Amino acid sequence: MKYAVRYLSKSGNTKKVADAIAKELGVEAVSVTDPEAPINEKVDVLFIGGALYAYGIDKKLKGFIDSLDKENVGKVAAFSTAMISMHAVDLIKCAAKAKDINVQEEALFIKSRAINDNIENVGKFARRSVE
Repeated sequence: MKYAVRYLSKSGNTKKVADAIAKELGVEAVSVTDPEAPINEKVDVLFIGGALYAYGIDKKLKGFIDSLDKENVGKVAAFSTAMISMHAVDLIKCAAKAKDINVQEEALFIKSRAINDNIENVGKFARRSVE
């Protein structure tokens, strides 16, 4: 199976989680702002992460999701970090579903200040998502 991890992180928290997922799967986490971000070949599971910014996901993250071709993505597994709300997970899932991409029901949300205490859960989430 082939996996990819894409994220948008402004504070570094979502990047930390993306890197932990990528390490668990033996791939590289890539920011959606990186020229290498587009998914141009088939991946079985695409992990997409971001946070809430002004009650929505960042337009760069939304643009990345909008650029996805459902033929290249088996399913999306969403993750998010934030101080309070896990609403970014819902927005990521909704945007992927709007592209007619299969979306995993389980998502990962870690409060920003609790990332270091929950990093082991990141690996467990990654493993469950690719089973």
